[in-house]
Amino acid sequence: MKTFDFKIDPLTGEEYYEVYITGRQLLNDPHLNKASAFTEEERLSLGLDGLVSSGVSTMAMQLDRSLESFRRKPDDLERYLYLIGLQDRSEPLFYRLLVDNLTEMVPIIYTPTVGQACLQMSHIQRRFRGVYITPDNIANIDQIFRGISLPHVYLIVVTDGERILGLGDLGSDGMGIPVGKVSLYVAAGGLHPAICLPISLDVGTNNERLLNDPLYLGYRHCRPEGEAYEEIVEKFVLGVRRNFPDALLQWEDFAKHKAFNNLEHYRDRILSFNDDIQGTGATALAALMTAMRIKGESFKDQRFVIVGLGQAGTGVGLNIRAQLKAEGLNEEEIRARIFAVEQQGLLVEGDPKLEGPQLPFAQSRANLSGWTAMEPGVFALADVIHNAKPTVLVGVTAQRGLFSEAILAEVAKNTERPVILALSNPTSKTECTPEEVAKATDGRGLIATGSPFDPIEWKGRTLRVSQCNNLYIFPGMGLGALVAKATRITDGMFLAGTRAISAMVTPQQEAEGMLLPPMQDIREVSVAVAVAVGREARDRGFARRVDDEKLEQLVRKAQWNPAYAPYRPGPIARV
Repeated sequence: MKTFDFKIDPLTGEEYYEVYITGRQLLNDPHLNKASAFTEEERLSLGLDGLVSSGVSTMAMQLDRSLESFRRKPDDLERYLYLIGLQDRSEPLFYRLLVDNLTEMVPIIYTPTVGQACLQMSHIQRRFRGVYITPDNIANIDQIFRGISLPHVYLIVVTDGERILGLGDLGSDGMGIPVGKVSLYVAAGGLHPAICLPISLDVGTNNERLLNDPLYLGYRHCRPEGEAYEEIVEKFVLGVRRNFPDALLQWEDFAKHKAFNNLEHYRDRILSFNDDIQGTGATALAALMTAMRIKGESFKDQRFVIVGLGQAGTGVGLNIRAQLKAEGLNEEEIRARIFAVEQQGLLVEGDPKLEGPQLPFAQSRANLSGWTAMEPGVFALADVIHNAKPTVLVGVTAQRGLFSEAILAEVAKNTERPVILALSNPTSKTECTPEEVAKATDGRGLIATGSPFDPIEWKGRTLRVSQCNNLYIFPGMGLGALVAKATRITDGMFLAGTRAISAMVTPQQEAEGMLLPPMQDIREVSVAVAVAVGREARDRGFARRVDDEKLEQLVRKAQWNPAYAPYRPGPIARV
């Protein structure tokens, strides 16, 4: 049953919500609750008279109270719980607070604090958000989806919880990630919260800690594999197509082989993308584009070492390959510039441990002629750094301290401005810190990190650190694809968004070492990305045909500004 609809008065043009619930039920609905901000007219018409105190607050007054409470909390997990509680009470107020304090609150509502919350989710669960699909209820998926009270679903973020951040298999406790991603779609991209749906594909967990935890709330079975797993995913996708035909589906935090399989199998069957693969790669490429401007060099002038070829690392590598190809290099020339390192060392042709997505990054043995190694036949990270002489070092390993001072200093010998992307999160998993890069490179290093870090002072200069957060790309991608009514998400759309992000970094920001725009500009970044991807989809013939000016107008119009809308009562219990 829908609880409200978006309406426009045909006489006055006023936008309002037609509300189908009243009284205490209305106060308990987070999409609709205004608490003390309900007007006297709304209190009378919606059965609220006597259910709230007599004083009428403005949203500004409520924000002052909320910010005071937030900052009084003793640690980040308590701040997370406070914000989630506020979101459960009043989404307009929560999102206004988040938008007004993005730099302070994004690290709380998402990385790194959301990782800490997911590790304890079954112990701190307050109120369930979104939908949980299990092997036991997937036969009822149409009934489950029809019971959702949202006016219309345009965006779905789904995870099966098998690879949550750098924390591994967290089962249904990984639901904190889709919930957090939806919050960022709203705060950064401007989508309305009532059109967004987080989903946990709770098929089980192989995490013994969770299976043995009496308080674990998820499906208490080991994960299915192979055809059994694929059948569940297929039923889920078909259910989405039947019930939400206009929705964009974002795959989030699946295990590597499943993530690549889902992306390839469904990308042309349903409007969808994988943020861990495509989003991470696109954001990292934007940071590298800015770095190349600062260096005054091109990608083909660089030698890249990528450590960690999971979803994110592979996505970064594929984007670098695409840029090198755009600069005119052939396959062998590209391969000679990218060196990929996994647990077994440098990826080399013929290695039986190579997986499908890693194959383009395997070095031919001919390219390694003359290389030396500490252990014959195995090129460890230190060997690769010594022999390949990289100018760009990328880490997506979740191994704190992997980029030692010696490794960073070795990279710094190869170029005046070494580029270090330490992309793992949360903060405790980062390969190196900005301070460590500055010390090892004498302040010459250009760095972006996966988690937020404060600016650092180095020899009288302030060096600002960009967080290479997918937040820069996925909200604008979703907004642009939906507004343009794209029928698919392509690599070209991601590349268009990447260029738009990098172009927003000003010369002054570049001088301070920034590789990405400031976080506080994220809504404008999302507009730029949305327009760029909408234009690319239109030009390729699979989106609506509107000119650039109209497209930007539509994107800006689609962005919801967190505020209280006026309410008018509609038919009660309307289905």
